Amino acid sequence: MEKWLMFAVSLTLVLDQVNCRRVTKAQILGFEWKNCGKPDDPAVLKALALSPDPITIPGELTASASGATSVELATPLSVTVTMEKEVAGFWVKIPCVEEIGSCHYPDICDILSQLIPPGQDCPEPLHTYGLPCHCPFKAGSYSLPESDFSLPHVELPSWLTNGDYSVRGVLGSGGEELACLEVALSLHSD
Repeated sequence: MEKWLMFAVSLTLVLDQVNCRRVTKAQILGFEWKNCGKPDDPAVLKALALSPDPITIPGELTASASGATSVELATPLSVTVTMEKEVAGFWVKIPCVEEIGSCHYPDICDILSQLIPPGQDCPEPLHTYGLPCHCPFKAGSYSLPESDFSLPHVELPSWLTNGDYSVRGVLGSGGEELACLEVALSLHSD
């Protein structure tokens, strides 16, 4: 019986993805994070604070963070994301659709270069605090003091709304895990 229920829930999620309605306003509540890697992973997030709670999109966000890496993080730097949504008491893996969901990104260095072309200054507040936004990221400690950000209007697919989510991201290079981060949150949209 449980297998049929999981099949029905998965089918519902897939069919809901076909829905073309886009969500333009959302709130993130109950944001939590933790490192999920091995004790000897070379890259770790030491602190992350976000406010307000709930976070409204679009809206204003205050964030601070610190982390460290004992090795240089250079291209190719892959990220594997596993995203799950709680549906009827079960955690269901969300497939990768339009680069959102449980996706593998073979080289985030390329993605960063597309978002912020090489030679262009890093956006604020990274620029002010001398934080890099391009690969390679040198070994060392990084810290972002409490900073304000404006979260722009984004269109979320209709299937990525209203619910509890778990997201796990694994950073790797050459088949080796460099870091792992898990995030839990609730998303509510209008």
